[in-house]
Amino acid sequence: MKKEIDDYLLLLCGELLIKHKLTIAFAESATAGRLSAEFGLVPDAGKFLKGGVVCYDADLKYTLLGVPQAHLKAFTPESEIVTCLITSGLQKLMPADIHIGCTGLTAPGGSETVEKPVGTMFLHAISAQELLFSERTVFRGSPEEIVCQTVEFLAFCLHRYLLSLE
Repeated sequence: MKKEIDDYLLLLCGELLIKHKLTIAFAESATAGRLSAEFGLVPDAGKFLKGGVVCYDADLKYTLLGVPQAHLKAFTPESEIVTCLITSGLQKLMPADIHIGCTGLTAPGGSETVEKPVGTMFLHAISAQELLFSERTVFRGSPEEIVCQTVEFLAFCLHRYLLSLE
C-alpha cells in the first residue's frame, strides 16, 4: 500500500508562493524527485515550480552541482555540508527565487552511523544568498515512509518561512 502525503501544507505553500510571486527549484538526492513531483501536483504549480535535479548518485553531486569530491569523501554524500553545497550548485544551474536541497538516508547501505542513523534527512533552503532554513531530522519507517515524512516536513518548513513574509 502506497503511503499518502497530506497535501494540505503543499497547497498552502503553493498559494503563498503564487501570492508573493516566488518560484522554487529542488536539488534532491534521497527523495529522488518526490519533492518536485508532489509540488508539481499543486494547482497552478506552473506559476511557482521551476523544476528540479535528482542527484541520487554522488557523481552527479560532483559533476552537475559542483560539490567537491573531497567534501563528498570527507563528509559523505548524505550530510549537512553536502546538502548546502547541492543547494548552492542548483542556484548556478537553475534560476528560481528559492532553492531547496535534500539529502539523507532512507535505507541501510549508505553512510549511516550511530550518530547518523537510517532516517536522517537534511534540508537546506536559500534565497539569493540568504538562508531560509536548514534542518536535520530523523524519521522512522520504510524508505517510502521516510520520503513521505520528508516531503511533509519540507512543506511545513517552507510554509513557516512563507508565513513570515505576510
